[in-house]
Amino acid sequence: MTLAVAQPVLTRFLLQARAEGRRLVLVITGKGREGGPDAPLPVRPGALRHNVPHWLHMPPLNTVVLQVRPAHRRHGGEGAYYVYLRR
Repeated sequence: MTLAVAQPVLTRFLLQARAEGRRLVLVITGKGREGGPDAPLPVRPGALRHNVPHWLHMPPLNTVVLQVRPAHRRHGGEGAYYVYLRR
């Protein structure tokens, strides 16, 4: 997903998870990859991985998210986050 598409999808996902009473979700961003020599613009590898934590601490998600932690290697490691939701 692009950043523009991913942010509203993440917001809907977390708001729905909270409405369903979930307390912990796994958000998989992927680790990112290099754009390569044929990439049209220089793109920072792992754009989602770097932006998702910022989004989680900004409105409207800051009222839903209690805590964010990197996932264990078995659950995606550097390419995923555990997101703890408020009651």
